[in-house]
Amino acid sequence: MPEWLTERGIGETRAVLLDGGEIVEARIEVEGTTPAGSVIAARLATGGTRNAIARDNAATEYLLPRGAPGVTEGAKLAIEVTREAIPGSEPWKRPLARLTDAPLRQAPPLPGRELSLPAPLDQLRAAGWHELIDQARSGLVPFGGGELRISPTPAMTLIDVDGHLPPAELAVAGARAAAAAIRRLDIGGSIGIDLPTVGSKAVRQAAAGAIDAILRQPFERTAVNGFGFIQIVRARQRASLVEHAQDRAAFEARALLRSAAFAKPGSQRLAAHPAVAGVLDAHPDWLERLSRQVGGEVGLRADPAIPMSGGYVEAA
Repeated sequence: MPEWLTERGIGETRAVLLDGGEIVEARIEVEGTTPAGSVIAARLATGGTRNAIARDNAATEYLLPRGAPGVTEGAKLAIEVTREAIPGSEPWKRPLARLTDAPLRQAPPLPGRELSLPAPLDQLRAAGWHELIDQARSGLVPFGGGELRISPTPAMTLIDVDGHLPPAELAVAGARAAAAAIRRLDIGGSIGIDLPTVGSKAVRQAAAGAIDAILRQPFERTAVNGFGFIQIVRARQRASLVEHAQDRAAFEARALLRSAAFAKPGSQRLAAHPAVAGVLDAHPDWLERLSRQVGGEVGLRADPAIPMSGGYVEAA
């Protein structure tokens, strides 16, 4: 039976859906980000019937694409967050929300049975979490006979399919792998998949059918055109794992904290790239919480020779 597992880490909460012991869906919820589905108090900063701006008590600004008709600037209002802040190449983009009469509430928690952390067994790692995080970092996803290259852009997430199989086989296998990667990496919004060009309409329909068999509704898609391109549109309420990885230093800092939680108990020192160490320095509470987890003092050593994703735990 498929099962969701949730792990409340330092700096982020992780949730995975396991099926047959493998991760088929995953989500990351970063601390300090107001999740989609939350209804929060705010004040209208800029009014209008379209693209109004509201500001919450923490001074975070939200774009209201439908505006706030009937509300005067400076007035209090309740808004429902419809899309969280998205890290990446356009940090200026505001999270999205809409005006609502609903009472204030927190978003539903991430699904699943909650795991202990630290624990003697790293269940997420056993299911392939580290491999999934590597795919989010690199955008490269191997599959039998080929590889996906995933590239987030401001307009859409592009997935290029390449490999050594005959074009007809590669088109179907690539479509199947792309659909699975979309689920695992929590990719939403507009998605373009570039498959090999095939002349057969039956093969193009088989490739589209492979996507339909794996992706959960609701989503919309085009047919595979004669150039092998298909576009998919899914709801986008939060950042994908690939987009989280674009905020590289923070992403790697949280990943290092997770590794440290499973290290040998007692005092330890985190060795990391200076950018990663800078994130940890800016969050002293993270290191304090890690200290309580491992039962000892936690130090930090910045080393420019360490790759961004190469941080490790060393003896204190």
